[in-house]
Amino acid sequence: MKNYNIIQKLKKRLLINQVTEEKKIIKLLSKKKISLYCGFDPTSDSLHIGHLIPLLSLKRFQLYGHKPIILIGGATSLIGDPSFKINERKLNKQNNINIWSIKIKKQIKKFLDFNCILNNAIIINNYNWFNNINILDFLYNIGKFFSINQMIKKEFVKQRLKNDEKKISYTEFSYNILQSFDFLKLYIKYNVCLQIGGSDQWGNIVSGINLIKNIYKKKTYGITLTLIKQSNGIKYGKTENKTIWLSKKKTSPYKFYQFWVNINDNDVYKFLKLFTFISLKKINNLEKEEIKKKNKPKAQYILAKEITLMVHGKKELNSAERITKCLFTGVFNNMTKLDFLQLKQDSMPFIYLEKNSNLQKSIVIAGFASSYTVAYNIIKSNAISVNNTKQLNPKYIFKKSDFFYGCYTIIKMGKKNFCLILWK
Repeated sequence: MKNYNIIQKLKKRLLINQVTEEKKIIKLLSKKKISLYCGFDPTSDSLHIGHLIPLLSLKRFQLYGHKPIILIGGATSLIGDPSFKINERKLNKQNNINIWSIKIKKQIKKFLDFNCILNNAIIINNYNWFNNINILDFLYNIGKFFSINQMIKKEFVKQRLKNDEKKISYTEFSYNILQSFDFLKLYIKYNVCLQIGGSDQWGNIVSGINLIKNIYKKKTYGITLTLIKQSNGIKYGKTENKTIWLSKKKTSPYKFYQFWVNINDNDVYKFLKLFTFISLKKINNLEKEEIKKKNKPKAQYILAKEITLMVHGKKELNSAERITKCLFTGVFNNMTKLDFLQLKQDSMPFIYLEKNSNLQKSIVIAGFASSYTVAYNIIKSNAISVNNTKQLNPKYIFKKSDFFYGCYTIIKMGKKNFCLILWK
């Protein structure tokens, strides 16, 4: 790929939020291949979809011939980035961070090429240099370049200082200096001249640029990327209730797939640009085609397929598509035992029942009815299906043929209320 216009190309895909000295970085990238980095703090045992944009942006740079460096924040995650956080962060334990770092490193390796000769990706942990640092040397050589006057002008600091109950500790306050030092270390060792990150990282990135300029009188750059947000304006992050994780143990591939299938029509074409490598021409043509047809859009399914394949692989994509089709058609015979386990994990309410239970009892326990009388009336109104077969008998005793793999049955009320029965 040509590398002369990558910034404009990223902007066309709506990936870029801010750029420092845009004309100069464009000129630099047109002349040479560079090393760039992005940091990921292991504050959980998995990355989430909010991390996909920086990861895929590193991949895009790598495809253009540049060298991506991933910095695992083994040290900085002990503190936690306070940027735009309302409350003081809880401190993590070292042992947890070590375990999380290993798991996150494994996830990251799916997205980048670590074996190519010219611009192979590398992963580094900043605990390597912070572990043995001399605090007096650090304050003397690095701390002198940071102005408290400037640091307290940051918006998130001002907000926290206004409220005595939302204090900001010195531990959190120092995060900006530590991230700046990361940039400096990577500049020295790998000649890294560009840092990318979420839009909430602008202040930290600029501080690193200024630190390198003050010490070495050299020019470095920063790019902040688009933060994906929910309909309520809150960014997708692991502290939110509806977190979509990249680990299939925390978010099943089916639920992951369904998240993208249910993206709002107003966002789907934007998300195709942000999260996939489909050409802009194809995305624009797809949008025009669907506007003309005015029927059920297929863009969400293309989005779901591309991202699920990228994150979970072909086998899990097939499973997610199979479950989706089975639930839509009501034909569950094609579902595997693992498919049912995915539903139980996080995608369908489930109950445990003894095998001699009747339908009326199951409806009450499933929460479809508040009493046996209500359950009786619901069943008699033809609203209940057992494995997609309508059942009008409240006293119906489930048969062996109702049990998939000897232990699963799906009951449905109306069109959208499902419950998975696990037989004891």
